Amino acid sequence: MIEKAIGKRVQEFRKKKHFTQQAFAEMLGISTNYLSALERGVYNIKNEMLVQIINLLDCTADDLFCDVIDNGYRVRASRLSEQIEKLSPEEQARIFAVVEAMLKNQ
Repeated sequence: MIEKAIGKRVQEFRKKKHFTQQAFAEMLGISTNYLSALERGVYNIKNEMLVQIINLLDCTADDLFCDVIDNGYRVRASRLSEQIEKLSPEEQARIFAVVEAMLKNQ
């Protein structure tokens, strides 16, 4: 499960950078098929490759591991906070109302 979660994040960040699998695989010096397998979680990503991926995607290890580490919720909360800040005040108010309602029901 860890490999799939990390692979999914690699794919997500690759797409945010608008890199095709072929272009990103070339940057990494690997085949497109191998990159596809990494993104599907078929293989473990070796440390050297992981560092190269993080540098090329301009992300952090926390970004890639947030779904598999116990404190990953902190990264998600930070990321959501950044996205909310970009919204209009009306949109922010709606989101806060929903979150507050959910928290009251806990």
